Amino acid sequence: MKITYFEKQGEDYTDELIATVKERLDESEDIDNIVIASSTGKSALKLYDAVNGDAEIINVTHHAGFKEENALEISEEVLDELGEKGIVTFVGSHAFSGANRGVTNKYGGYAPLDIVADTLRMFSHGVKVACEISIMAADAGLIPVGDEIIAIGGRGSGVDTAVILTPVNAKDLFNLKIHEIIAMPRD
Repeated sequence: MKITYFEKQGEDYTDELIATVKERLDESEDIDNIVIASSTGKSALKLYDAVNGDAEIINVTHHAGFKEENALEISEEVLDELGEKGIVTFVGSHAFSGANRGVTNKYGGYAPLDIVADTLRMFSHGVKVACEISIMAADAGLIPVGDEIIAIGGRGSGVDTAVILTPVNAKDLFNLKIHEIIAMPRD
């Protein structure tokens, strides 16, 4: 199995990443679920077109208020389109920040989950996101705990990282296993 490395992070690699994920999915007989971070839903729709029904797709978007109070970044129209295609979209607090962020914003310092997130970012921001969204989806009962899945993340717009991992619920954080890096940025 090969790892694809992109020169830098960002949305420029979304299409290539999705093609690489499709190629890896075709090589596997055991992966039935893909979780993708897509705040607007655009990357999730591209993934749907590429995967062509070969795996269940779960989209994870930002919680309301992430950028603007009382507002989601994903439109109702895109949510409807995703739903029509059978893609469930999870909207909720981030596993590694959530209420922790409120505490550190008010009092400063670091919470233990900040250290976990920063450690995963040593690989790439997308690796951190892939782990985080898999926990979020597992806690919501949207993906099976204990089965290998593909998790896709990035930073900002688009996606640039994909891993194969075994998700866990948040209470079992340190049992999460990353088995394979499919693609990630070198930057």
